[in-house]
Formats: sequence, C-alpha cells, structure tokens
Amino acid sequence: MSNVVDELSWRGLIANSTDPEALAAHLGAGPVTFYVGFDPTAPSLHIGHLVQLIVARRLQEAGHRPLMLVGGCTGLIGDPRETSERVMNPAEVVAEWVEHIRGQVSRFVDVEGENPARVVNNLDWAGGLTAIDFLRDVGKHFPVNRMLARDVVAKRLESGISYTEFSYVLLQSYDYRELFRRYGCTLQFGGSDQWGNITAGVELIRRSDQERVHALATPLITKADGTKFSKSEGGAIWLDPALTSPYAFHQSFLQAEDAKVVEYLKVFTWRSAEEIEELARATAETPHKRLAQRALADDLTTMVHSAEDAAAANRAGQALFGRDELRDLDEATVAGVAQDIGAAAIAWGAEPPSVADALAASGVVASRSAARRAITEGGAYVNNVKVSDVDARLGDEDLLHGRWVVLRRGKRTVGAVVAER
Repeated sequence: MSNVVDELSWRGLIANSTDPEALAAHLGAGPVTFYVGFDPTAPSLHIGHLVQLIVARRLQEAGHRPLMLVGGCTGLIGDPRETSERVMNPAEVVAEWVEHIRGQVSRFVDVEGENPARVVNNLDWAGGLTAIDFLRDVGKHFPVNRMLARDVVAKRLESGISYTEFSYVLLQSYDYRELFRRYGCTLQFGGSDQWGNITAGVELIRRSDQERVHALATPLITKADGTKFSKSEGGAIWLDPALTSPYAFHQSFLQAEDAKVVEYLKVFTWRSAEEIEELARATAETPHKRLAQRALADDLTTMVHSAEDAAAANRAGQALFGRDELRDLDEATVAGVAQDIGAAAIAWGAEPPSVADALAASGVVASRSAARRAITEGGAYVNNVKVSDVDARLGDEDLLHGRWVVLRRGKRTVGAVVAER
C-alpha cells in the first residue's frame, strides 16, 4: 500500500492532490475506501474515462476499497462546459445509459472476491431530496463568491450560465459527503478538469462534519498538439465496440505520435519501467517498426476488448495492405475496418458498379478517369487482387460478408465501398 502513490506518480497519474504527504501516509496506513464518478452524458465511456478506471484498478490491487459511482442524478444535469449550456437528455435515456456504464465500469475493477468494488448510483440518495433540505443542509456551506471564482463559471458569466449548471458543484460535493457518511469514503479522485468540484467536496465535509478527507486529480491525456481525446473535441475513442470498433481502437494507438507513446505506455499499460525503457530505446533505434506503438495498441485493445480482438486487429492491418487475406477476416473485423476507413455507399443493382466507379466512390482516386489510369498503370486492387481491365465490373463474389469491397491504389492508398441494394 505504501508504494501505490510512488507508482501512480512515476506513471504520471497524479496532477494534483490536497496534501501529497498526508495522502501518501493515509494510503500507506491501511485499506482506504475511495470513489470516482462517471456521469452518463453519453451511451458509453471513452478513453479519457479509462484513466480513472485504471487508477481505480491500481488502488484496488494495492488493497484499497473502490466505490464506482455512476451519476444517475448528476447525469441528468451535466457539469458545466466552458463554451455553452449542455442539452439535457431525457430521464429515460439517462437511466438506460446508467445501466450501460454500470456494466462498463464493472469490467475494469473486481466486483467479487475478498475486496470487491461497489457500484453506486447517486440517484439513490439525491432522488428523494427536497430543495429546501438541500439548500439548508448543503447550500449554506458554499460561499457564492468562491463559486463565482471557479474557472469554468468565470468563463461562462458573459455568455451566460444557468442556475442548474452553476449548482452542479453542490451535487458532486454532496455525493462525497454521502459516501463518506455511508461507507467511510475518505478519498475522491477524477480528472484535473474536475479539481474544483472534487476539492469542494473535501471542503463540504470539513465544514459540515469537521472531518479531514483527501482528493487527487489525474492529468488530462492529450495528443501531441495539446488536444484532448474527448467527445467535446470531436476525437472520442469510445470503449463500446459498437461506437469505436476494436480495429479502429487498435489503430488509434498504433498511430500514436513518437513524442507521446512512452507517456501513454506509462498511463495505460501494466508494463514495468524496464519494459517501457526497452521499448523506447528500440523505437528510437528502429522507428519504422513502431514497436512501442504496437505494444501500446495490443495491450490497450486486449484490456478494453480482448486478446482475440487485438489479434484480429493486427491481422486486419496486415490484410488491408495486401500482406494477409482479407477474406479470412470475420464480419465484425471487416465492419470495423470499413468504419475506420470510411466506406462509401454505392448503388448495387442488377448490374453491379464498375471497378472504376468504385475506386472513385471510395476516395482512393479523385475521379473515374483517374481510376481508369490507375488500372491501366497496374496500380488498382480489389480486395488485394490486381485489376487489369479498365472496364471490369464488380460482382457479388467480390463482396466481403455480402456487404463490403476494399479498394486500393498502389501500396498505401486504401478505401472501401458498401453495397446499397
């Protein structure tokens, strides 16, 4: 237990904490009950949430007791964004997302055994709370001037912020106090963008219960250009395979920038310092092999999906560029490949489209005439088979799993079409 803070720090998983020395002593003294929360503002968690799931798992492996909170209450509101008011989702939709996310978080921590995680829903204690009781018991502990000084609120004051979003911090703070009272929870953590909400909960417990509790924040994981892996940035990598296929998930990390891959290995994998150092050295010596990226993509895909999905993603990557057989890929993997490369719908009637039309529709070439030139020059492929006839047409036998055709020009330019009947 005494080493878990050192491990988290080395991996770059601690951005802030209320008192580093006190927190280390607290975690080293014995089992601590901690919590991390997830609001169901979408049907799935994404890669940003995975950081919190990994920290929870590491703390549990060190002997601490997890409370995994799915915000059936706070998810009805959503924490304030820096730019504009959130659109409130219908209560029945949020309830459906709660159950889906409950299943997701349960996959990353042990919910059985000697030290099981408990999944809780804040709607259970906040759903029946009256406005009068909430204002008297919670609201009285929050100075408005301090709430106005919060960065996200200050940025929204000119454009406008509703009282609903302004009050979100009270609800999250109330969660911490409720978990402290119910389960003896003395540590909350979350992303660094939640630091104001997290420390407000620490302060509420100090004011109302005269007790000291702890908090830490993990850093926001970014790309080399500083942008986030998040739905608000339009770059979400979802944990649900229906939203981001295992192949697309694997590709996202196979393409990680050299400048970030060691950081990602520390954060997202269980590889040791020695293993990561060796991967960094090998990648620097032979960057074209992308050994660190391959280890990262394989480890992450195995953890989030399965070892079978990681293997299938590797086979698909080979097959896509002619180094393996596309027809050997299962339907789910082909669907993932098609989704990732943006398969274009193409009309498939009694007379199927020409290869030239399919090449142009897929975006592999700019036009039908460019497609004909590529065929003439010997650089056009259908499902990795070279096409030599400029007037060739596709047939039903070319459809992978009855739906998709993969087109390629040269060695690297790949696209796909999906038959629309």
